[in-house]
Amino acid sequence: AAVECCVLHGLKRRAAGFLRSNKIAALFMKVGKSFPLAEELCKKVQDLEQLIENARNQAQGIPENVRKVPKLPNLSPQAIKHLWIRTALFEKVLDKIVHYLVENSSKYYEKEALLMDPVDGPILASLLVGPCALEYTKMKTADHFWTDPSADELVQRHRIHSSHCRQDSPTKRPALCIQKRHSSGSMDDRPSLSARDYVESLHQNSRATLLYGKNNVLVQPRDDMEAIPGYLSLHQTADIMALKWTPNQLMNGSVGDLD
Repeated sequence: AAVECCVLHGLKRRAAGFLRSNKIAALFMKVGKSFPLAEELCKKVQDLEQLIENARNQAQGIPENVRKVPKLPNLSPQAIKHLWIRTALFEKVLDKIVHYLVENSSKYYEKEALLMDPVDGPILASLLVGPCALEYTKMKTADHFWTDPSADELVQRHRIHSSHCRQDSPTKRPALCIQKRHSSGSMDDRPSLSARDYVESLHQNSRATLLYGKNNVLVQPRDDMEAIPGYLSLHQTADIMALKWTPNQLMNGSVGDLD
């Protein structure tokens, strides 16, 4: 949506052609007349739009109990709304098309347009190189904030799991119980659930969004103690924001003589 706003900013009226209802489609089709990559993209998007339209017609014309929709990507209304930009991103040509628009901006844009700016235009095209280099093999789900763990979280889960599985270090097992809120049950009763609760208390979960995290943040609990490295994280819920800090020794599964 942000890229679409930038590309449409200051667009000349005649550049949109007759497809006023979808200016991005009209612009890409016009660019496709002189830019082969855009022409190939237009064909792919038009084929996809035809599949979506056919699926809708078939779903409306068949009774609910025997309805079978053709296999299509699970597209949300927002994804369909920005289908052209989205497909260009997945096909890794969005940055090249925007770069072409920047180089030929006088043909498509008014003087005040973002892509006409000698600095902002090239910057936008350069920023899109990174996203276009990624492989979008799996779309994020609605609950991706707590189901798409970071590398650090995966390491922590591995450490927590390892501390339960190792029989030769029983002292490490209750260390992860310090922040456990359940009044009944022990780490031995439900190890997997306790590990998940512990990780979620430090990272993103269904109740709070992780806004910021940094490891090896030094904290001095008392004046007579040395500074202790730990993991600092900022979380946001519907009502409040919370700042958490957990010692590295606890994150690693061993407390030792740490108070």
